[in-house]
Amino acid sequence: MAKSGLGLDAGSSAAVTVLKRAVELDSEFRYQSALVCYQEGIDLLLQVLKGTKDDTKKDNLRKKISGYMDRAENIKKYLDQEKEDGKYHKQIKIDENAIGFSYESLFQEYLSDTVTEVWIEDPYIRYIHQLYNFLRFCEMLIKRPGKVKTIHLLTSLDEGDGKERQISGLKEIKESLRSHGVLLELEYSSSIHDREIRFNNGWIIKIGRGLDYFKKPQNRFSLGYCDFDLRPCHETTVDIFHNKHTKKI
Repeated sequence: MAKSGLGLDAGSSAAVTVLKRAVELDSEFRYQSALVCYQEGIDLLLQVLKGTKDDTKKDNLRKKISGYMDRAENIKKYLDQEKEDGKYHKQIKIDENAIGFSYESLFQEYLSDTVTEVWIEDPYIRYIHQLYNFLRFCEMLIKRPGKVKTIHLLTSLDEGDGKERQISGLKEIKESLRSHGVLLELEYSSSIHDREIRFNNGWIIKIGRGLDYFKKPQNRFSLGYCDFDLRPCHETTVDIFHNKHTKKI
């Protein structure tokens, strides 16, 4: 395992912070998160290297970069093998009233630039706040560096007074996505119960409460109304898997 003691000057404090976090995650066996931090920290160290004049410091930096690169490569090989074997499973437990679990925070690790197609199965995209949740999720998808072109939504149809509102809201989201070059394919099922999100890079995320795991904000001007990282959550569990055949579904 790589050591966190970098012995670098204050100008490289960002790299130190990120790489210390990578080592912590590594020691906790949170390899996917550790890999992301290692990669970010290595990029920061490479920037420091470019601006370094002293040859001794350059050699020291190259050695440290090489060590972190070796560890990151080993983690990547391990995760790739787990994916191949179908053994990868990560579980996140979100406690009642916990914050810091916006869609960006939860999904960003798995939204690589190869993601072009997304499947969402969620029976409850009906009420106004649930439609807004889905809209926020779509916004996250198109802001990412990837080139998402198709979003599939399988949900249940509201059989009560909210049916027209649900259909109208989803239609508006579909039209808005189309203006960004993204196709939203809608399908309704009366028997859907599972809640699952799949990316065509192989990642599968199952959330006990689906996209609707946020609590209602106390009022329109309370923290968390706009920034979902500050929005308290309902208690739920998130299970993350990898399936190399997902893209063929």
